[in-house]
Amino acid sequence: MRVALTGATGFLGLRLARELLEQHGSLTVLAHAGSGGALGRVTRFMELSGAPAESVAELPHRLRIVETDLAQPRLGLSDEAFGRLADELDVIWHSAGNIDLDDDLANLRRVNVDGTRHVLELAAAGARRPVVRHISTAFVGGAQRDGVSYEDELADAHGFENAYERSKYEAEVLVRAWARATGRPVLVMRPSILVTDLPPDPALPAHPLQFVARIVQASLRGGALTGADVPDALRPLVRLKGHPHGHLNLMPVESAATVMVRLASRTPSGTAGTYHVVHDHDVAVTTLAALVERLAPVRLRIVEEKPDDPSPLEAVADLYPGFTPYLGHRRRFDDTRVRTLLGPVPSGVRVDLDYLAAGLSPGRTVSTGGAP
Repeated sequence: MRVALTGATGFLGLRLARELLEQHGSLTVLAHAGSGGALGRVTRFMELSGAPAESVAELPHRLRIVETDLAQPRLGLSDEAFGRLADELDVIWHSAGNIDLDDDLANLRRVNVDGTRHVLELAAAGARRPVVRHISTAFVGGAQRDGVSYEDELADAHGFENAYERSKYEAEVLVRAWARATGRPVLVMRPSILVTDLPPDPALPAHPLQFVARIVQASLRGGALTGADVPDALRPLVRLKGHPHGHLNLMPVESAATVMVRLASRTPSGTAGTYHVVHDHDVAVTTLAALVERLAPVRLRIVEEKPDDPSPLEAVADLYPGFTPYLGHRRRFDDTRVRTLLGPVPSGVRVDLDYLAAGLSPGRTVSTGGAP
């Protein structure tokens, strides 16, 4: 079976590449043209994540790198090259995307919507009728902050917290319309917020909880004291609007990749089978506050109303408006379809303060929780 993957050097894509290589003899990586180093980045990730030395050594022979531009028709390829690529594939995994929550909507659409359209064109052109695995997000439900989001729902009635959510919603609408028009099944997988305890490395993608790093960096630039045991009285207070009983679903990215590949082996429900890939427990937003306090000499408090008199440090901390609304979320993501296909899928990893700190602090020890 000939399999292609977009976004193979991204936070989730690297884990999908490893999972797919465990099932297939080779993998075609549709890398962004001009970025360079896709093979090196996958190799570095495999080394850092403990892959066997023999698997790492085989990568140059098992990975085929094709430089593409998702934002361009025919992926930026010539007619001949595009047709040849399409006719070679049996499966296309579409994981690439712009995940900058605060980016301009036009930029996000260029990659997330137009890119998806061009991947679907690749699938439509293939003589082998390749099946499509589309990575969406659980947050296509938009600004619904409580209640339950169901796997078969796709509506914009609640609006969106940021332009990223809107672009991913529009991309999923496009995927569903394509599946109906062509009669070809598409597997749509919606992960929640993906996290890891693999320590950061310059060769790897940034952790999705970037707002934590911003608060930490801002506090250090602001002259806050350093050191693990700074007394509370000397720590500046940072107030962020949220809900005191808010909670978020944080899914270990390694577990998410495993669940996705397992789902891909099953027959999807309907033309566009949609599945929430989420953890079996949520994390309180107060744990995120404690995470900031562990990593930076500040005191962070979740408050119900935005302060009228923000300090300079609070003003800087709030420069990531795409994420901060999630501190008020209390909704739950239903994953009945996943459980029906795979049974209960506990990750074996408890996402707690220690786990999250490991993924954001260089030099910490990586835990060895089991995969589903």
